[in-house]
Amino acid sequence: MQQVLLKQGTICVEEVPPPSLEKGSVLVQVSHSCISTGTELHAINSSRVSLLNKAFKHRQSIVGLLRTVHRQGIAAATTQVHDALSTSIPLGYSASGVVIAVGEDIVDLPVGTRVACAGAQCAYHAEIIRVPRLLTVSVPSSVADAPASTVALGGIALQGLRRAAPLLGERIAVLGLGILGQLTVQLLKANGCEVIGIDPDQIRVDIAERFGLDWGYSPSSDTLWESVNKITGGNGVDAAIITASSSSSNPIGLACRLCRKKGRLIIVGDVGLSLKREDIYRKELDLLISTSYGPGRYDPSYEEHGQDYPFAYVRWTEQRNMHTYIQLLEQKRILLDDLLTHVFPLPQADKAYHFLATAKPKPILVLLRSNVCQPVQELSGNATVIHSSPAPCKGKIRIAVIGTGSFARSVHLPNLLKLSAYYSLRAVVSRSGHSAADVARRFSAQYSTSNLNTILEDPEIDAVIIATRHHLHAGMALSALKAGKHVLVEKPLALTDPDLQCIREFYNQSESNLSPVLMTGFNRRFSPLFIPIVNNCKKRCNPLMIHYRVNAGCLPNNHWVFNPEEGGRNLGEACHFYDLFTALTGSRVGRISVMALPTAPGYSRSNENFLATIAFEEGSVASLQYTSLGHEKMGKERLEVMTDHKSFVISDFHTLQSFGETSISNPFRRIQKGHLEELQAFAQTVRSGGQWPIPLWEQLQATEIALHVEQLLRSGDSPPTSPSQ
Repeated sequence: MQQVLLKQGTICVEEVPPPSLEKGSVLVQVSHSCISTGTELHAINSSRVSLLNKAFKHRQSIVGLLRTVHRQGIAAATTQVHDALSTSIPLGYSASGVVIAVGEDIVDLPVGTRVACAGAQCAYHAEIIRVPRLLTVSVPSSVADAPASTVALGGIALQGLRRAAPLLGERIAVLGLGILGQLTVQLLKANGCEVIGIDPDQIRVDIAERFGLDWGYSPSSDTLWESVNKITGGNGVDAAIITASSSSSNPIGLACRLCRKKGRLIIVGDVGLSLKREDIYRKELDLLISTSYGPGRYDPSYEEHGQDYPFAYVRWTEQRNMHTYIQLLEQKRILLDDLLTHVFPLPQADKAYHFLATAKPKPILVLLRSNVCQPVQELSGNATVIHSSPAPCKGKIRIAVIGTGSFARSVHLPNLLKLSAYYSLRAVVSRSGHSAADVARRFSAQYSTSNLNTILEDPEIDAVIIATRHHLHAGMALSALKAGKHVLVEKPLALTDPDLQCIREFYNQSESNLSPVLMTGFNRRFSPLFIPIVNNCKKRCNPLMIHYRVNAGCLPNNHWVFNPEEGGRNLGEACHFYDLFTALTGSRVGRISVMALPTAPGYSRSNENFLATIAFEEGSVASLQYTSLGHEKMGKERLEVMTDHKSFVISDFHTLQSFGETSISNPFRRIQKGHLEELQAFAQTVRSGGQWPIPLWEQLQATEIALHVEQLLRSGDSPPTSPSQ
């Protein structure tokens, strides 16, 4: 399918795989999509700013980059910058079309339903989009596709109106008569208000007057103040709604002066906010910010996970605003006929944006129209885009990467290029087709797809790397193993006991014993700093005393780590450290005890501040001190291993110290977490067979420990127990 993408300031229309269907979402074949004259042009202009200018505007990013140079080297920092600059950005956030597929839990939007969709994360300029249910509303037959595609703009205008809370007969000023201002004027008139419109473009003022605007002025008009005083009896307007888009703070200053005492000031547009205290203080104005389409916006639990807010407590959510806007279109209380004059075919998106940026007078509204020629069934099922013709890979492992997040782009994919003697990248898979296509082109994969079955059924693929969301790891790994593919799955291997049991049973029932290869991404055990310690521990006479301190850092409560599908910090990250304990001891677990640190309510979670002690059957004892309470300058990780009057210390996988053992040196000047060495070990086993890089029982045990620790943390009662109990 075709989709509009922004690449380093250039608008491109490219062939990409359609997005995959997911639970809680629908696939929509797009008819029309609406270009945001403010948001999208700002994104385009920002992408054209030089890297140096961006650096001065975002100095904190430079600090982070310098930290990367210091800890990981120039190559890692260069990769990070290149990834940021090379990533394509999908454009669009308001569209209309027809539902062509529904998630298994969607019961109220059958295939064939005409819908309007919103969301900068989903309602793209593309032939097919995947949209969460709560960002989708049905469209009645009397409303055409073109006006319905403005639903996001309508929701924004309506939310601004709700923040203003206009009363019948009030006089309200609207500053900025672009599309948001035009809609706001019509909504205010529908509420029985008298409206004063202000815009420097007389053509926009004239258009608003056709839609019912009572008085229209330029902000520089000599008669503005005299007229407003006359209209309001010298009192000023009851409220001023700013729908302009400008980096200047002049609109907010003007709005303050227009308002009466104890008036209301509502900011909808993106304007400068350099406020003068005197403007607000003397009149005791109420300053209100309107956030996009309304309650639910930027809340992942609402938008992505479908958790609607109770009607009785949140009357107007973003979806309810969208639905009301469509009703107003149906009732002809919002009229757009005079504005829908510029419609470009989707393949000509570059011309549409050029027209929007250069036309005089500047158009108020520009739409893109999709022309899907293929039958719906064929288009929605065609989830693969070929980027290069298949070539034989003699001696190389033909690999597919599933997931195109930042970790895959910055770590696994660059390392695959470095190990081109071992690997040939055949395919890239992502739930978002544009992301799969973008990464496939950048890293020279032969094709991209949004359909997992495509690579599972591809006989030209030998192995897969799974770097998706945590809750998908076990299921995808099992599917790939059953399809005969070798698997390197990022940690955690599983988030639940049943998922882990399914993997165990697969190998118990496997006719070919331990084939195909399964390797969990416990990369730290492959670090050049860690391997010398393991080799020394194999020659020990006594058990080990191991202590691992993780200063994980404090994360906001809405961070993705805490999403249910990610498992939290113990399941999602601490499994790394349980694997290191297993690698060092080479022993089964005997007992586990856990103590969680109680913190102030809302400050942190019990499963990110705890001490886990693990006693192994051969006598060694390991403790993990995991906390989010420390200062970042302390460093994140410190491993201490002691036995036979020898001690070894690894700090942040950057330095290695040995005491009582002179044969260990630390020649490295950057962090060595073993990611490259992990891929090398995986390749050697896949190509040559033999013992796995990480024995299956060790992978299972590290995950079992994490699951058991999580259970103890949640129960709040943690007597010493065995994972099997």
